[in-house]
Amino acid sequence: MPAPSDRQYTQSHEWIKIDAPGSATVGLSDFAVKAIKDIVFLELPAKGAKLQALKPFGVIESVKAVFDLFAPANGVVAEANTAMQEDFETLSKDPYGKGWLLKLSLSADPLPPLMDSVAYDKFCAESHH
Repeated sequence: MPAPSDRQYTQSHEWIKIDAPGSATVGLSDFAVKAIKDIVFLELPAKGAKLQALKPFGVIESVKAVFDLFAPANGVVAEANTAMQEDFETLSKDPYGKGWLLKLSLSADPLPPLMDSVAYDKFCAESHH
């Protein structure tokens, strides 16, 4: 599934979509969800947690490995999609829609350098993970 063009991507496969000035939705890309495969555990931060761009905010675990989730921007968690901590099927099937992970209240800081969908799809095609 090509990466949607209405969001930006990190090299660690998180996406961010600006919903309105100062607010955004964060999730994990289809590429990452497919690479992780058998998800068995997801840990998300609580509402009110402060996130730092490109620093870990949570953990996703498969049968074989554990991966940190990295924040694509500075901000405060407005909402965590805690349903995804039980519903791995939706996370796997709809990572750009119902499988979102966080709603963020963004800080005034500019976003770190992120990839657009074209650059991200190219990055995934060239990646050997």
